[in-house]
Amino acid sequence: MSETELYYEDVELGDEIGPIRREVTDEQVRHFVSIWEPERGPNRFTSAEVADSEGLPNTIVPGAMNIAIMSQLITGWSSTVALRKLDVVFRQMVFHEIPLRLVGVITDKNELDGENQVEGDIYLE
Repeated sequence: MSETELYYEDVELGDEIGPIRREVTDEQVRHFVSIWEPERGPNRFTSAEVADSEGLPNTIVPGAMNIAIMSQLITGWSSTVALRKLDVVFRQMVFHEIPLRLVGVITDKNELDGENQVEGDIYLE
């Protein structure tokens, strides 16, 4: 978690979140899949051979793991921020062992039922 303390008043429309850089390793994916679906055998997430048989150039990072990684951009942004909702649109596959850049931008601020809320768009490159 971040040592930074941001408050509603500190955030403006257009402010950038991040960027952070990550690289998802084969070992991280195997560990994630072993927890997520412990009974699952070799698959397109853990086996280059299975990925190849499905027409993929390499093993891919599971969508659920991509969501977890993207949520870390928000939860690591400030110790005062709570993630309430995360909608995800998958536009392409993410492969293992490639540099990733996660970044976001603040798109809206409002108060709802006495709670300050900030909205943003985040993406993984």
